Amino acid sequence: MKKHLFKGIFIENPIFVLLLGLCPVLAVTTSVENAIVMGLSVMFVLFFTNTIISIIKNIVPEQVRIPTYILIIATFVTIVELLLNAYTPIIYTTIGIYIPLIVVNCIVLGRAIGFASKEKVFNSLLDGLGFGIGFLIALIVLGGIREILGNNTITIIDNLSKLTNVEMIYQVLPKNNVFPMSVFRTPAGAFLSLGLLIGIINTIKINRRGNK
Repeated sequence: MKKHLFKGIFIENPIFVLLLGLCPVLAVTTSVENAIVMGLSVMFVLFFTNTIISIIKNIVPEQVRIPTYILIIATFVTIVELLLNAYTPIIYTTIGIYIPLIVVNCIVLGRAIGFASKEKVFNSLLDGLGFGIGFLIALIVLGGIREILGNNTITIIDNLSKLTNVEMIYQVLPKNNVFPMSVFRTPAGAFLSLGLLIGIINTIKINRRGNK
């Protein structure tokens, strides 16, 4: 059971290993707060769609299997979209355009077709949770690097402060002529940050294999 949970976090991390769903990843990771909201949204969708698809897999005719799965995914994406629009309108204005893309996100659809439609309910639940956590961690790491280098801040709670009554924005590096570097707030900075992270992770993997 543990392998189903941890596979999506470490072994097959959807961002750093499988390189799936990169469009919203590169777009919303200008701040840690945005990364957290998007990551939790995808985790919510993955968890519930995997579970429900696994429950109904034996009663859905093969001819309409994929449309049915997409309909289930779209339902939970719509729930997320409505909740964000209702309770966090500022964040919704920033990242809301990317929420509908979760419907066709390769991670969500891939786990539904490749795993949940073939496995037991509990295994599918763990798989969805694991890949959701892996996606969330990847977004937070990437968002943290981009925000620190691009804004010299870490924004955990800003636009969400109306819900939490707490504001958490921290300056990270000493003010000087180097930081912040505005390029990391751009798409080019997103690609550069992601590429460096993937390179570091692959180097660690190669070194670990060589030491065995």
